[in-house]
Amino acid sequence: MLTITPALRKSPILILALAMFQISCATSQATFRIFDKPITWNAEREELSLKYLKERHGLEKETASIDPQMVVVHWTAINSIEVTFDVFNPSTLGGREDLTGASNLNVSSQFLIDRDGTIFRLLPDTTFARHVIGLNYLAIGIENVGGSDSPLTKEQLKANEKLIRYLKRKYPIEYVIGHHEYQNFQTTDLWKETDPDYRTVKSDPGDAFMQKLRKNLTDLNLKPVPKL
Repeated sequence: MLTITPALRKSPILILALAMFQISCATSQATFRIFDKPITWNAEREELSLKYLKERHGLEKETASIDPQMVVVHWTAINSIEVTFDVFNPSTLGGREDLTGASNLNVSSQFLIDRDGTIFRLLPDTTFARHVIGLNYLAIGIENVGGSDSPLTKEQLKANEKLIRYLKRKYPIEYVIGHHEYQNFQTTDLWKETDPDYRTVKSDPGDAFMQKLRKNLTDLNLKPVPKL
């Protein structure tokens, strides 16, 4: 609140300037923006997504969509947002034998957060994306530019928190997990992967980042990650 002192009463222009400054600060703190930067979604990608849903998750669907119950946080292991976009943009996957054996559908994510905390939407929230084994069909993915050699930033931590709060208001999100925690769901009813041997070992984004993120989201009363 702006306090009007006797000195300020003599300067209405200064009062107006201070009031506008306070409004600007409040607006800046409250601003939450998502910038659309869509990757390719064409007939080929949709067909491969439907095939993945059927063959990997055992789900017959008419559209390649998800019913979000979970958010999975990742890091890109790439230090450039443009290079990351170029990796995700093609419909098909190349050069990853550990993944192409399961499907030729390219990996992707619904959201991508740059080092400065800028949030980009690569796909609509409920469009299927291949980003986490066994759980794609119910999980929204958030990729963060960075990796083990480029730890995620404070700005990214805050952006993840804001984005997850936004998603929680829209969808019945029950879990927020790190990619490295996905295998903990293998013994739950949520797990849907037809090949018992199809697993990859992940380290992103790490326990330290997830502990900070969960602490900031305590009031959402999210469910804990199951223990193996």
